Amino acid sequence: MPRANRYFLPGHVWHITHRCHKQEFLLKFAVDRRCWLDWLLEAKKRYGLCILNYIVTSNHIHLLVRDAGRGEIAKSMQLVAGRVAQQYNRRKKRKGAFWEDRYHATAVAADSHLARCLTYIDLNMVRAGVVKEPETWGASGYAELMEARQRYNLIDYETLGSLLGLSSTEAIRRERRKWVEEVQSRYESLERDPCWSESLAVGDGEFVAEIKERLGFKGRKRMIAEGDQMCMLRETESRYVILPPKTPF
Repeated sequence: MPRANRYFLPGHVWHITHRCHKQEFLLKFAVDRRCWLDWLLEAKKRYGLCILNYIVTSNHIHLLVRDAGRGEIAKSMQLVAGRVAQQYNRRKKRKGAFWEDRYHATAVAADSHLARCLTYIDLNMVRAGVVKEPETWGASGYAELMEARQRYNLIDYETLGSLLGLSSTEAIRRERRKWVEEVQSRYESLERDPCWSESLAVGDGEFVAEIKERLGFKGRKRMIAEGDQMCMLRETESRYVILPPKTPF
């Protein structure tokens, strides 16, 4: 299988997906999801990782970050993935891979597409049928926001507010709740949209064309496709598929 994309361009927002080896439910227990979050907090402290949203499911993770151009995303992912795998294997007396090869990164335009990506991440476990309301899944940025946690926050609300044109955390909370409720009320059943985890970039035509040019050829064939009020940059020979959890953990 071709390796998943993980090129980064400074100043852009990136949606990162990383799945467990063979889609196994290696994150089904709260202690392991907590371990991933603890190491993500450590990455934020060590490397200044700018976190905009996240969710840890039972067999994969979603992470939305902004690249400051210091190599902090790659360093953070190496730290978190490596330490989580080490601690899990040590505790379970297990050997072998924990993660499925590389993580995948999708550039997201910092406009209405960012709001859509945030909501897509927020509704991950609702879409999987594990919970009815997204805030009840504690290992998520949406739960962090709605609970108004005072300590150990992962999300950079100042940067997120600036990107969304919102002046306060309360305004972010209000808008995020509205976006989630709108999607839930509009669709009787929520479906997975592969554009957020299989594309190299998502945005309008100008944004996607810019990302395509800046990434360069790198020996891969890339094409721009149009979807539901958005454009996507795809690699024609590679698909990084994220399947939703099928068990209620």
